[in-house]
Amino acid sequence: MTATLPAPDRPGADAPAPLAPQARLWPSLAAVYRSQLSRARVARIPLLFVATFQSIGIMILMRGVVDSGPGDEARAVVAGSSVLVVAFVALNLLAQYFGRLRAEGGLDFYATLPVPGAAVALGTAAAYASFTVPGVVVTAVTGCLMYGLPLSGLWLLVAVVPLAGAALAGLGAAVGLLAPRAELATLCGQLGMSAALLLGVLPASRMPEPITWLRDLLPSTYGVEALAQVLGPGADWGSVTANLAVCAAAGALALALATWAYRRAAGR
Repeated sequence: MTATLPAPDRPGADAPAPLAPQARLWPSLAAVYRSQLSRARVARIPLLFVATFQSIGIMILMRGVVDSGPGDEARAVVAGSSVLVVAFVALNLLAQYFGRLRAEGGLDFYATLPVPGAAVALGTAAAYASFTVPGVVVTAVTGCLMYGLPLSGLWLLVAVVPLAGAALAGLGAAVGLLAPRAELATLCGQLGMSAALLLGVLPASRMPEPITWLRDLLPSTYGVEALAQVLGPGADWGSVTANLAVCAAAGALALALATWAYRRAAGR
């Protein structure tokens, strides 16, 4: 019979090993952002072409009924079509991505990582919003040339793209995480993109008043308004700043909602 040797008498032999501390928010966010951006670059390039060509096609279609020149209608079409690229990728595709991730159990993988939940939601949303930049620039330049608008105002895209992208990506992520089924997340994402198309591209002056109320609820509307103003002469910079501020506030609320929705979905 083999004798069992007693365990060595050392302090803390039976104590569990301490867990590693959770990673800090900003390094974690940067890591998730780089990972998602690299994945999106490989898988979403064809869809980015679709989003860009779709927006350019809408501008060509509207050119038949809207005169060129720095009029309100022409500026609204160009600005709305440019932001529509952001809506297609950041709102529609992100809703589908998180909806599928939740349905397939992919959130369990992220839940095991020692990173804050906010880093996963915000990093993914930022990656999808950043991915829209080339398409937005191509659409805006093409629209300005097509409608005879000055290219000098396009510098405001530096502010419009991240602010509108944050708002739409936050909404897209929240829709995908809160929808009970992946099919419903896809449907809601497509409906949101359709709302951005109908309410953002068409001139507000041509809409019935009840529709303009719905337009005011869409956060990207304020980015469209700010961009449209700088595409014409004599921009009201007070109004531009106010529109950008509203868009920024809507983006912060949308990203906070996406973070809460991620924690809720990952905790189930």
